Amino acid sequence: MKFAASETSDLTSYLERHPGVTDVLFTGGDPMIMSAATMKRYIEPLLDVESVKTIRIGTKAPLYWPQRFVSDPDADELLRLFERIVDRGKHLAIMTHLSHPVELSTEVTKQAFRRIRATGANMRLQSPVIRHVNDDANVWSRMWTDGVRMGALPYYMFVERDTGAKRYFELPLVRCWEIFRDAYQQVSGTARTARGPVMSAFPGKCHFLGVTEIEGQKAFALEYLQARQHELVRRPFFARYDAKATWYDQLRPLREIDRPFFPALGLDPNAHTTPLTVSADAGAGNALATH
Repeated sequence: MKFAASETSDLTSYLERHPGVTDVLFTGGDPMIMSAATMKRYIEPLLDVESVKTIRIGTKAPLYWPQRFVSDPDADELLRLFERIVDRGKHLAIMTHLSHPVELSTEVTKQAFRRIRATGANMRLQSPVIRHVNDDANVWSRMWTDGVRMGALPYYMFVERDTGAKRYFELPLVRCWEIFRDAYQQVSGTARTARGPVMSAFPGKCHFLGVTEIEGQKAFALEYLQARQHELVRRPFFARYDAKATWYDQLRPLREIDRPFFPALGLDPNAHTTPLTVSADAGAGNALATH
């Protein structure tokens, strides 16, 4: 499922042996806490791996620490690194974690976005829907519209991961879908690149499509945008309606034909796994490879 690598050479040798891995994601924590010099040590060797086409960096730094890209001592060095990635023919995506439109409002944040985009990097916006913070369709429509205006494409509305004590912030899946639907109706086509609500669950990225009725029963309509069993991707399936459910593992198949989409209920989770992707956990100094 994963491996730890304290040396960059371990990661690059793995990628060279597995050319089916095309994307590297730096995540954390927040990898932008690293200095530009440290990031170079991780990133520059990847530029020589032909099979790596995309480098993604998951970060909230453009919003809580925009000076990282504007006025910090190594801000220019960091942006030159971004330029070098793009110049070598790689797709560089800055996956910006946005939780509220007020985060986009400061002048230094706007300047950080302009400087990042000037390197040739693409910026995308993603966030979980969070009760008491952004559980309002108007907030999401503003996030998406303001983000597009600043050159960052709406990407995912996530459902908060099932990671423990989060009840104060969590919302039922039905409510998450209502917020997404109502926000989506308010924006123009340029902001309709957003997808959601999405759960990054063990079987894959599960997309909550909405509430419907099947064979006289109220049901959730879902699909996998990514899945360990790749034959399940983008095939609609159905779960029993549950107004209180907040996460994938609380759902149950509506019919017997929907059971294969719930591998945790007894199917072989190792069948037909998809190619590996690689994640460099910058906060811990480790590289992780996961299906």
